[in-house]
Amino acid sequence: MHTELKAAEPEAPPVPAKPVWRTIKGFIFWSYDRGTVQYDIMVTLILIFVFFSPLVINFKDRPVERNPHATGVVVYPDGKGNFIYQVEAKAVSGNDDSAVRTALLRVIEPISGSVNISHYEALTDGRGRVTAYKVWVQRE
Repeated sequence: MHTELKAAEPEAPPVPAKPVWRTIKGFIFWSYDRGTVQYDIMVTLILIFVFFSPLVINFKDRPVERNPHATGVVVYPDGKGNFIYQVEAKAVSGNDDSAVRTALLRVIEPISGSVNISHYEALTDGRGRVTAYKVWVQRE
């Protein structure tokens, strides 16, 4: 008969669950006082999240580019209580005076409301092509 003797291996002492859960509960409910190690750990973890999460997580929080008009319009005061609008030439179609005025009003009125065009001037480049219109308007 052959008997085998086994030496009892010492088992690791079990980790008491009560203190572990108490620690986790303290972190969740933020029940530690300032100046304790646990408080410092919580603050450090929060700071790490705040500063390093934008590098890892794409929050898709880019500003939306808003261009309400497909044409470029620059507005500035003329010093007499009226405004001068500079409208790109590609927004204006027509060759005669009434067609140009109608096209300019179509671009300007959504921005400023009802206005009267007192006069306008075509701005040209070095080759003589019209690049923009400078428009003097008065509110009705």
